[in-house]
Order: sequence, then C-alpha cells, then structure tokens
Amino acid sequence: MRWYTICICVLELLLMTYALSYHFKFDDPLIQLAEGYKWINIFDFYWRLGIDGLSIGPILLTGFITTLATLGAWPLTRDSRLFHFLMLAMYSGQIGSFSSRDLLLFFIMWELELIPVYLLISMWGGKKRLYSATKFILYTAGSSVFLLIGVLGIGLYGSNEPTLNFEILTNQSYPIALEIIFYIGFLIAFAVKLPIIPFHTWLPDTHGEAHYSTCMLLAGILLKMGAYGLVRINMELLPHAHSIFSPWLIVVGTIQIIYAASTSSGQRNSKKRIAYSSVSHMGFIIIGIGSITDPGLNGAILQIISHGFIGAALFFLAGTSYDRMRLVYLDEMGGMAISIPKIFTMFSILSMASLALPGMSGFVAEFIVFFGIISSQKYFLIEKILITFGMAIGIILTPIYSLSMLRQMFYGYKLINAPNFSFFDSGPRELFLSLSILLPVIGIGIYPDFVLSLSSDKVEAILSNFFYR
Repeated sequence: MRWYTICICVLELLLMTYALSYHFKFDDPLIQLAEGYKWINIFDFYWRLGIDGLSIGPILLTGFITTLATLGAWPLTRDSRLFHFLMLAMYSGQIGSFSSRDLLLFFIMWELELIPVYLLISMWGGKKRLYSATKFILYTAGSSVFLLIGVLGIGLYGSNEPTLNFEILTNQSYPIALEIIFYIGFLIAFAVKLPIIPFHTWLPDTHGEAHYSTCMLLAGILLKMGAYGLVRINMELLPHAHSIFSPWLIVVGTIQIIYAASTSSGQRNSKKRIAYSSVSHMGFIIIGIGSITDPGLNGAILQIISHGFIGAALFFLAGTSYDRMRLVYLDEMGGMAISIPKIFTMFSILSMASLALPGMSGFVAEFIVFFGIISSQKYFLIEKILITFGMAIGIILTPIYSLSMLRQMFYGYKLINAPNFSFFDSGPRELFLSLSILLPVIGIGIYPDFVLSLSSDKVEAILSNFFYR
C-alpha cells in the first residue's frame, strides 16, 4: 500500500515537471494545457481544466509536499490502506481546485478536499482529535456555504444561461453594490481557509491534534488554497470591489502579523506554536494581495510557495521529535540536541528560514511584499509608514517565538538526567525528507526569479484590470 501510494505520487510529480518544462510557455498569461468537456447537459456545466502562471506554482508545490508527506507517514501502520487512500483523494481535490477553469467545478473540488482532512484528523489525531476535527469541518463547511452562494450568484447574474467559465467572467461587469456583496461572500469563504483573523481559531487546534503528515498537507497546501482563491476570484473577477476593500485587507494583514506572532510565544504546545507562526506568515500574503502592485502580488505568490515548504518542514520535524520523545509541551522538553543532533540541525536551519533569514526563501518573499507596499500609488506616505512599521514589529516578534522554541526543545539539561534517555537520531528517510525540503528553500532564496518568472506575466495581466477598467 505504502509503495503503491509513493509510486503514484512520484509518477504524478514527474508528469507535472515534464509538462512544466516541455509544454508550458512562460511568457503566455493565458490558459494553457486546457481541456473542456460538457458534463451535465441540462445545467450548463463543463469539466474545464487548465493552468496558467498563477496556478502552476501551487500545483508543483502540491505534488512535492504530498509526495514527501506520504513518505513521512511511512511508520504509520493502523488502517494504512484507508490513510493512503485519503491522502490520494486529498491530492486530487487540491490539484483540481488549483487547475479548474469553471466556478462550479472549483466549488466541487474545494468541497472534495474537506472530507479526507476531517477523516485524517479524526482517525489519526491526538487526544482531542474529535473536537478539533469537528471544529475544522464546522468552520470550513460553514464558510463554503458562502462560496456556493457567491458561485451561483455570479453564474446566474445577467443572463438566462448560467455562465461559470472563468474566461467569460473576467470581462463581466456588475453594479458596484452587487459586486461588494459577492466580494464579501467569497472573502468569508477564503478568510476561513487562509486563515484571516478572526476566522483563524480552527487552525491551531487542528494542527495541534493532527498526525504530522496531515499537518504537512494542511500547512503546505490547504492554507494556500485560500490565498489562491483570493487572487483567482476576488482579484480577477471582482476588481472594483477589491480596490475598495484592499486598504482593509492591508490593515487586517498587519494586525494579523503582530497578533499571531505575539500569541505564538504564549503557546505551550510545540505544534500550536508553529501553527500560529504560519497564521502570522499568511499576513504577508494578505498584505501583498491588498497592495495591488506588481511586486506586492508577486511577493504574495512567492510567499505562498516559500511558506508551503517551510511550514511543512517545521511540522514534519516537530512530529519526528514527538515520535522520539512522546512529549508535546515545550516546558517538559529540553536538552535534546545532544541525543538527536541531525534533527536539531535541520530544525535550527528551518527555524532560521521561517524567521526570514537572508539567503532563504522567506526573506525574499517578505522583502518583495515590503517593496510592493512602499511602491504602491494608492496609499499616502503616512499610511505606508504605519503599515511598514507594523510589519517590522511582526518581523521582530518572529525570532522571539521561533528561537525560544528552539531553546526550550533542544538546549538545557532537562532530559539528560532522565533514566531512559536514549533516542535514535533521524534515519535516512527523515534526513532525505528534510533535506529535499531545505534545498528548494535555499534555492528560491538565492535565485527567486525561478518562481517569479512563472507568475510575472499573469500578475501583469491581472493588474491591468485595475488600471484599465
């Protein structure tokens, strides 16, 4: 079962990289590799898939992280057939929602993604797993009601035939009040997924309880679906409402960076601390989307990719150290660096990447978002100064929680005196996994143009909507 799943994942990843390198034209902002079939005749519903510069990055990230997460779930033996089936079902839902060209298909794929996650949390989670799984499904399924209402409203507006095709809807214009109502509906749906404060409370519970390979998928890909939906639907289809709401998005993003970073340092549970740090990093994506500038949006997309790698790696390392120790709370740990030096090294490097060390991908993404805010034509100087000041406070708070987590887990003398103190260091599988996440992080940090060249033409095409309509 495990070999079968890993072979499937590797095969799909190879197919994706092949399609990207040989069949994808980088300078074309339109949809490529499209396929479209009539699905339901009565209701004008098509199976439309295709990718462009915006979705190619998240799709490759999905393939990469899912392959590594199935490899990370290798020691899992209880009901492993169901576990791997759910992993693959989740995989198809994620790829489907990143590549769908039809609003209703996007909604169906978005929903298809929830059920595997619910089962993965409620069957392989920690002690409070049923509570957190129920909380997850209530939040996300409740928010997707708003998504469905928005999809149907946009599809049925202004014509007898329902139009759900993205290409046609991009040129559709609405009365401004109606557009604001649509925008709020979609914003609630994506704000729960992203998560935007105050809809974020499901995330720390879910991450604190789920198995770490589920956590890798949650942090690496699930959160990015919200950001992708914001760019794909709220920015592309509803530009007028977005230019009205973007100052509020930026304010919320700045508050979120500071709030989540300061909440994170108060968490006892190591996984919850990493979960709050990823909420804090999502604030940069919100600010980049709200800035409506070329560098801001590019930086948001780069932060999507970069945090996908870093968050997944941190959760994996926290999970493996939990496998060794069977301790969750930070104040019970300490002194692990002597017994597991390889895990300690990888954890230190990736914590540095998370706090935006220059030379790692996080630094590049946050720097470009900063640049996007400062170069924006839309805001006055005093607003830019305040926003930049807020973001800087968040960047100062980030090392506080991540380095104190390192200190509490790995330094000190606590566990050396424990009687049964002998752990195995990471085996070849775990070392391979953390190294294969670390390499893209450093690679993007040194040469970010690799990711930026994928999306830059598409970003210009999206932003031209704002300046020419």
